[in-house]
Parts: sequence; structure tokens; C-alpha cells
Amino acid sequence: MNTPSSLTIDRLDLLADRHSSAFLTLLDHYAQDPMGGGHPLKPEARNHLVERLRERTDFVGFIAFHGQQPCGLINCFEGFSTFAARPLLNIHDIVVLRELRGQGIARKLLAAAADEARRRNCCKLTLEVLSNNTAALRTYQQAGFAPYQLDPAAGQALFMQCPL
Repeated sequence: MNTPSSLTIDRLDLLADRHSSAFLTLLDHYAQDPMGGGHPLKPEARNHLVERLRERTDFVGFIAFHGQQPCGLINCFEGFSTFAARPLLNIHDIVVLRELRGQGIARKLLAAAADEARRRNCCKLTLEVLSNNTAALRTYQQAGFAPYQLDPAAGQALFMQCPL
């Protein structure tokens, strides 16, 4: 797993056209992947996502470039741990272009998110992952992530949703 030597990781700047355009392209790439749902971004999201994220103070993202080519993205939102009385940083999306996967780009994006979480005095990073996404699971475990549980007798936490 050799990270491309020309790889750079930038803090995402959604006011910069280069970043906002790359952000939408990469997020759409992820949305079309089976692990992202298998469908392109809906027009509502494509047309309004950048402007709506610009308004959020809890959002931070990082974008990877291989030379001039955008090749990876991580989107995070700050939350709060009531048990630790400190913020946490939730990784909401992480994507690497299909043809560049397995080269350490996700690892570098995770490291950027971890550095940001430390800067914000967060107690932890959190994320969700599909149980059959073995490549992502391996990357996350190598980065120190593990299933969440308070007491082994109570079982592991499950991610659930209630569409509105």
C-alpha cells in the first residue's frame, strides 16, 4: 500500500470553485458506488449541498489531490458526547476514486480528520460502515476504529435510522 508521492490533503474550502466542484464530483462518485447506494446524487442535493454546508459551523472536510486530480474526500460533523462532556467528530462520508483505492489515500484522510478532532479537543472519532464493506472495515480497523460497546454483555451498538 504505497500512497502516491504527489498526494496532498487540503482542508475543504467550499468557497473555492476548485474545491466545491471536486467535492460534488467525488461525492457523486461515492453515491454511485454500491457502498454509497448505487445512484447519482439527486438534483436537490447537487444544487444545494455546497451552499447549505457553507452555513454549517459543525462541518469540516478534507480533500485529497493526486497531483491536480481530486481523488479522495472525507466529510465530518462535530457532535457531542454526553458521557465525556466533550465534542466528538463523526465521519459522515469517505470516498476514494475507485481506480486509486488501496494506495493509502483513505488512511491519509482519516489522519487529517483525527488531527482536526484533536485540535477541537474531541474525545473520539465515530463513523458508520456497511458490514460487507470489508476493504473499508480493514482500513478503519488499521486506523484504530472498533465496534462500539459499553459492556460486552449488552452487545454492540447498532446504527439505525427513521426516515422522515
